[in-house]
Amino acid sequence: MSATRDPRERSPMHAGRAGERRSAQPDPAVRAEGTATARERIREARRTGRPDLDLSRLQLVVLPPELAQLTNLQQLDLGGNQLTALPPEFGQLANLRELYLSNNQLTGLPAEFGQLANLRTLWLDNNPLAQLPRALGQLANLQDLSAAGIGLVMLPAWLGQLTELRVLSLGLNQLTALPSELGQLGNLEHLDLGSNQLTALPPAVGQLASLRDLILSGNQLTALPPEVGQLADLQVLELLSNQLTALPPDVGQLTNLQHLDLGDNQLTALPPEVGRLASLRTLWLVDNPLAALPAELGELTSLQGLDLSFNQLTALPPEIGQLTSLQELALGGNQLTAVPPEFGRLAGLVGLDLTGNLLTVLPPEFGGLANLQRLDLSTNQLSALPAEFGRLTNLRKLWLFANQLTTLPAEFGRLTNLQLLDLDENPLAEPLPGLLAEGIPALLAHLQGLATPGRPIGGTT
Repeated sequence: MSATRDPRERSPMHAGRAGERRSAQPDPAVRAEGTATARERIREARRTGRPDLDLSRLQLVVLPPELAQLTNLQQLDLGGNQLTALPPEFGQLANLRELYLSNNQLTGLPAEFGQLANLRTLWLDNNPLAQLPRALGQLANLQDLSAAGIGLVMLPAWLGQLTELRVLSLGLNQLTALPSELGQLGNLEHLDLGSNQLTALPPAVGQLASLRDLILSGNQLTALPPEVGQLADLQVLELLSNQLTALPPDVGQLTNLQHLDLGDNQLTALPPEVGRLASLRTLWLVDNPLAALPAELGELTSLQGLDLSFNQLTALPPEIGQLTSLQELALGGNQLTAVPPEFGRLAGLVGLDLTGNLLTVLPPEFGGLANLQRLDLSTNQLSALPAEFGRLTNLRKLWLFANQLTTLPAEFGRLTNLQLLDLDENPLAEPLPGLLAEGIPALLAHLQGLATPGRPIGGTT
């Protein structure tokens, strides 16, 4: 889920992302060429009065001193260089609004950095800073701060003073706890704390009333505080790869939530209150030890994507048939022995994955999945397909390998849109194996010849 949520996509000058490899040490000739290029661009910016300057990826070790003369500069990209420090004169760039310093070798920032009173955007990703420089606490107008992958082990209490922050990205660090002062960031809309070592969230997180995106994947959280339910504007909540064993009932108060990722946790059950998430579009629960689903799941009528792969489900509640907006459903790697007849009401379903279960039969209602284009039934125990299977006329891709099929119904011949069909590892009787070797058209033509003219699918002669 996080592709449309990355606020960094806004800038045309961004200099690199967290996790991007820093440049190798250049040879002197390359370094000299980069410095010459930088000076030429600075001269041009001074001549034209342009408000933006791109000095990224020039292998700069130090900044040309004439840069400090560009006092009208508003946007500066220094990402992807070899800078270890910024000169005190940097504080003279008083009109700077956007500054990109990602992927350098900075170990600190000068005290004069705090003079950049107009700064709105600051990226420090992938620098060996180890801490947030104290000068940042003076940047009262800062709205976007990204400091991913800088070796943070703690956050300073003064971070709460940056009350204009809208975006705070602190992923890929070693944070184990968060200060309660974080709750003072009442304007924060996007908070990324993914890939840290957090074991708990402070109750103060509930004070982030403007928060829309909360990224907490890749931590060590075992529980969520009840106060998380106070995040009334939250639209995205990512908790992939934590150690959650349960969700608080308060999560049901997140009525504006659209995407919830709880994959790779230790959840054994979902609270009934999950059914109150009326705006939810996608719900990822892959790789948990869920043995059952609450009936209230059927109340998520806006849900379009549901991933329940690799759990321990043995049955589905009939209420699953109420998810009429569902387009993608993944149920692979469970222990399902059957799907309920109500399954056939999922008429909008486009992709369905049931691979690796214990299915022996499919209900006739399965034919109601009229819009299905991709269906994976591989590695089950199916010995036959219902005649109603022929109603799935929009199927493009069908996986049936590793079942117990010996034949196919004549109605299967109506699946004329099939582009991929995998029937390997089934004890098919002749002439089906030979027809399959000729291709899908030959198989379908044979089955069409077996069909009784005028007979409705699933009907009797």
